[in-house]
Amino acid sequence: MTTLISSNRAAAPEANAPATTAHAPFLPTLVTFVATALLATGQLYGVIPLLGAMGREWHAPASALTWMASAFGFGYAAGFLVFGPLSDRFGRRRIIVTGIAATAVTTTLVSLAPGLGAAIALRVLQGMTTAAFAPVAFTYIAERVEQRHRATLLSAVIGAFLASAVFGQLAAQGIAAVAGWRAVFAVFAVAFALVAAALRKVMLPGHPGTAGSPLDAYRAMPRLLAHRRLIPLYLATPVVLGSFVALYTGLALTGAAGGAAALLALRAAALPAILAIPFVTPALQRFAGTHRATGALTLTAVAAALIGFTHPGTLGLAILLNAFVAGVGLTAPALIETIGGHAGPARGTAVSLFTFILFVGASVGPQVAGALSAHGLPALAYVLGALLALGATLTLTARR
Repeated sequence: MTTLISSNRAAAPEANAPATTAHAPFLPTLVTFVATALLATGQLYGVIPLLGAMGREWHAPASALTWMASAFGFGYAAGFLVFGPLSDRFGRRRIIVTGIAATAVTTTLVSLAPGLGAAIALRVLQGMTTAAFAPVAFTYIAERVEQRHRATLLSAVIGAFLASAVFGQLAAQGIAAVAGWRAVFAVFAVAFALVAAALRKVMLPGHPGTAGSPLDAYRAMPRLLAHRRLIPLYLATPVVLGSFVALYTGLALTGAAGGAAALLALRAAALPAILAIPFVTPALQRFAGTHRATGALTLTAVAAALIGFTHPGTLGLAILLNAFVAGVGLTAPALIETIGGHAGPARGTAVSLFTFILFVGASVGPQVAGALSAHGLPALAYVLGALLALGATLTLTARR
């Protein structure tokens, strides 16, 4: 979701294209971008099913292992602020292909990590290289895809970013069951190498841009962080993905789902909500962004509270997880729309800053789960429900 980024140059003429701008091929771009989106953001969540096996090999406690998820998230978030401005200067295809190829290397290094400390450092590096895709891909779509295909491609890629939360966990759990946790990163590394080659073939080349400086985006950030209408929205942002990652990490750490088969089923159970979000979002456009954000956060808070209060079985938990995930998925586009609308000419920088804060929250999520999981899933659900309710209150304040 992170990834729902709009560049501050997206509406401007193509700075990285040749003088005669060609349109990107729709179907090949759709397939390669969706595959890359699933693989890239899936790295944040794919480590969750592996924590137990890592802990047994390295004799590390659960509280320390949660840094395997957080480390990637921090690197991922920081990378968003680096690669968008760099692509303005060096070209979209060059940045994406180089970053994803580098991710094949950093992912391989994670599979070879000798211990937890080295693995955490390598996960930070993996997150930073993976971040080359998301911010630049949305700019590329706005600049190079034909107008009549643009909305379809954007919706498909956004849906893939959301679905990656489930895809990453399912793929990791399945591979680890057959070949161990190290094989998960080895397989992902091969996949990154393949999509890097596909991206290089499919994406249109562009010449480095010359307009402006990459530093312009950073100069606008202090003003945006002090904007009175943006402050409550930015304060509400960390809880969106943070609660999502914390809840799924808590399911793995507490064993509340039962055995591995039940946990696998619960991860797959959220797919209907994730797949429906890109189709539901356009129908909700008649409501203001702040109204949608408040309603979606309220839905997520209620679902979290019910998980704590009702102690549901596997079926009840699956239903509540669908409501929880739907609320998270509907909140992000609403916040992007509202933040971008308030930011004026600095829209792209404002949304990039939003995405950075979003993934900082996602990086903190495993630490919250690690601290509260010893008290059981209900305690974690109560805390997340309270934080989400606070987020809904902040967005309600922004409406006024």
